Amino acid sequence: MCGIVGYVGPQPALEVVVDGLARLEYRGYDSAGVAVLDGGTLQTEKRAGKLANLRRALEASPPAADGIGIGHTRWATHGAPNDVNAHPHVDGERRVAVIHNGIIENFAALRVELEERGCKFTSETDTEVAAHLLSTELKDRGDGDLAAAMRAVCRRLEGAFTLVAMYAGDPDLIVAARRNSPLVVGRGDGENFLASDVAAFIAHTRDAVELGQDQVVELRAGDVRVTDYDGAPAPVREYHVDWDASAAEKGGYEYFMLKEIVEQPRALADTLLGRVAADGTLTLDEMRLDGAELREIHKIVIIACGTSYHAGMIAKYAIEHWCRIPCEVEVASEFRYRDPILDRQTLVIAISQSGESMDTLMAVRYAREQRARVLAICNVNGSTIPRESDAVLYTHAGPEVGVAATKTFLTQLAACYLVGLYLAQVRGHKYGDEINAVIGQLAHMPEQVEKVLGTVDPVRALARSLAGADTVLFLGRHVGFPVAMEGALKLKELAYMHAEAFAAGELKHGPIALIEDGLPVVVVVPSREGRGVLHDKIVSNIQEIRARGARTVVIAEEGDEAVRPFADELVEIPAVPTLLQPIVSTVPLQVFACELALAKGNDVDQPRNLAKSVTVE
Repeated sequence: MCGIVGYVGPQPALEVVVDGLARLEYRGYDSAGVAVLDGGTLQTEKRAGKLANLRRALEASPPAADGIGIGHTRWATHGAPNDVNAHPHVDGERRVAVIHNGIIENFAALRVELEERGCKFTSETDTEVAAHLLSTELKDRGDGDLAAAMRAVCRRLEGAFTLVAMYAGDPDLIVAARRNSPLVVGRGDGENFLASDVAAFIAHTRDAVELGQDQVVELRAGDVRVTDYDGAPAPVREYHVDWDASAAEKGGYEYFMLKEIVEQPRALADTLLGRVAADGTLTLDEMRLDGAELREIHKIVIIACGTSYHAGMIAKYAIEHWCRIPCEVEVASEFRYRDPILDRQTLVIAISQSGESMDTLMAVRYAREQRARVLAICNVNGSTIPRESDAVLYTHAGPEVGVAATKTFLTQLAACYLVGLYLAQVRGHKYGDEINAVIGQLAHMPEQVEKVLGTVDPVRALARSLAGADTVLFLGRHVGFPVAMEGALKLKELAYMHAEAFAAGELKHGPIALIEDGLPVVVVVPSREGRGVLHDKIVSNIQEIRARGARTVVIAEEGDEAVRPFADELVEIPAVPTLLQPIVSTVPLQVFACELALAKGNDVDQPRNLAKSVTVE
């Protein structure tokens, strides 16, 4: 989860590194720290809390810095979030500095070994083990080769990690290694960068280099060298980032989340752009599975976590309806532990905003071991999950800095719909005109979201009125159920309050006991035309909870007069096809959660205990 930055070049390193950390603070804000070299002397500064605390410390006592430095924002795993446990960590002689993302699973045994050799530890972290290991390896080798020492250390480590190190004995070099944790190189003109996300260096260069699994990179101002853990040259893929620094700025909004909610129409349009060939057929350029392979598929399993899991639940409805293929949706963190039945005729669809979610990555690897075909839906070019999958569909949402997913969720939905339609086309379950009709409906969704965004002021007022509530419940049917789950998740993430979603049909099987006078209940109502039976049933559910004192907040299509008498608060959304309704019904729930959290005084970009990318299991 942590944010990592490294720089070698002619610019003041401290300024470049701290600016990069500011762009990565969404990855962890329990503490922050930097290490620079000053005439060959290692200087470090680190502070618990948000990056602002580190900035104040640096302003009070700015270290002189050569053109080399590393920095870190932490999401705590081992050890409390305090100054001592903050990164960077150094060896006893302060000649080696290390920053780290991930978990070193065998750190306890290694620590005992190092203590027996006389190493003194000052922190509770697993990271400090790596610093002492590097130092002892350099002493044992006697050649000052930091890269060789890093390779030797990595061969001893177990777990998922990115390690970045500086060494006072080689003041022009940064060495980094990765295993199951993100790391990317930025190539500049006479300068080079390292980061856990391209956002850290996008203001300086848009030319990036993917680092593969179990690789070590040596970074100098004029050179980038990549090897495997045995020292052999390793292949890399270079790519150009298709967005610039302005896309990662707030653009006049107080919070990134507010900006990213407003960006959703454009993000949707970009995800849908260029998907139809000149002959009218749907074409997915990133799909590396051919038609023959897709026609062999007899089962689909969708794996994802959090918001992406909700996108997968909605995808199940669309894929089974359009393709008539059995489709399961699994929480990725549980998937490989229940011994699932997979084979070559199984298509696993892995949905991950970052492409680095460790639970989903491990599930992908398990699926590949079982010979299943894997298709990734992801927003980040060059990330690990797409690289390790058989095919990928990028969502093109642009950078999303707010921890709570908004535009990445809507674009994941769009990508899932595209995959479902493509499978229906390849497998012959739908005629071309039927597919084109749905594509045409999808093409209108950006303007429908724009319409919703223009009518959410009453939702904001409602949210402020409920800032003192202890609990909000959510109900939904069909595709409205995962939308209700997403609404509840957003409220938990941002407002730190109890929120729970139920399938409305389950109401009388227990949850109705929770209803009491004044309890807010948000109900996502299905289309009256598209799902008339379910519509009528949910109207009955609304009547049942209202009769028991609930304050009903109803999200329904424009012109749905059947629900109006039973809605204490009515939020109208455009009438769209049933399977596509989540794209418009989710938006008011995003605004609701954001505004309620702001009314409570919370930071909606950096909710407590959370970070954007979960890179540990």
